Amino acid sequence: MKKGVLGRGLGALLTDSVQQEEKEKPAIVQASINEIDVESIEVNPYQPRTDFDEDALNELSESIKLQGIIQPITVRKLSEGKYQLISGERRLQASKRAGLKSIPAYIRTANDQQMLEMALIENIQRENLNPIEIALSYQRLISECNLKQDELGDRVSKNRTTVTNYLRLLKLPPMVQAALRDKQISMGHARAIINVDNPDDQIAILKKILLEDLSVRAVEELVRNLSASKTKPKNTPKSENNFEIKQVQTKLSSHFGTKISVKANNKNQGEIKIPFNSTEDLNRILDILNV
Repeated sequence: MKKGVLGRGLGALLTDSVQQEEKEKPAIVQASINEIDVESIEVNPYQPRTDFDEDALNELSESIKLQGIIQPITVRKLSEGKYQLISGERRLQASKRAGLKSIPAYIRTANDQQMLEMALIENIQRENLNPIEIALSYQRLISECNLKQDELGDRVSKNRTTVTNYLRLLKLPPMVQAALRDKQISMGHARAIINVDNPDDQIAILKKILLEDLSVRAVEELVRNLSASKTKPKNTPKSENNFEIKQVQTKLSSHFGTKISVKANNKNQGEIKIPFNSTEDLNRILDILNV
């Protein structure tokens, strides 16, 4: 009797443990593929992609008409007969254009934060997002899903340097970000511009790229020259003029009986300063000047 009771008790305990583990899983994917009415699927509010190419959508729609859906979309169940898209918005839109009434889908259960994380990561990995969309997705994963950069890199299979380079794009002026988003400049152009601190200079470089169709290498050289010009001392007298300036300064100091300052730039422009310590001293200098 005791062995029987113990056996049933251990079995119940193991069953409870398995059930508890299932409850604690953040997301569950049904093994089977379900056919779901396309009209019962809500769009994904966490979709990181904001721009869909119309020609590409039409091409995908024609492909679906001929071959059907090759890869099922992923949704979560909201209520009976109602679903919300997690990933596969292009496939869903193209299926509607192709006239499909239903679409194959995997069904997941997830809360809002898990939904956001899954949508962002799956779209980053599977969709051809532009660099700004990727950067915004990375930023959302960090700020809204509380991921650190190392954790984010692991989730999206990128190293920390790559993640950091994308995040730095968000510090560029809106005009530069828009040019990158619209493929007027490349990621290489943007990474070169980032190395310039002044936003006005960044915009000036962008305009020069668009006007002259500069290569990435040309922009990198432009940025190096700009940085060198900003660190080079300005209005420094030529070395050969220094001795003459000092001679003049010594003669004037001796003539006026006070230390005279003489400064000149490369264009032979400058100033002479005659200091005075009191009204009497000023009158003395004025007498010397015969003023």
